[in-house]
Amino acid sequence: MSDDEYIYDEASGEWLPASEVAAKAAAAVEVRDAVGNLLADGDSVSLVKDLKVKGAGQTLKVGTVIRSIRLTGDPQEIDCRFDGIKGLVLRAEFVKKR
Repeated sequence: MSDDEYIYDEASGEWLPASEVAAKAAAAVEVRDAVGNLLADGDSVSLVKDLKVKGAGQTLKVGTVIRSIRLTGDPQEIDCRFDGIKGLVLRAEFVKKR
């Protein structure tokens, strides 16, 4: 028997291992970039438009490369890191997969 935690799945009415529920949730959300490429955790993307970053007083220019993105579960948003900006969330429509 596994030490995995179990979560009640309301859709099926069954108790499922947490790892299986997480895998289903990740597979259910498709995040696509500005040209329709499918994005995944860890991908590198580049910006297709200049973006003013609220609260940082900084503008990210076209072609800026963002490495190691993370999907948020929202099909239109990606979480990423950039020098000097914490908690940067970009909309998928403004990035292109590299």
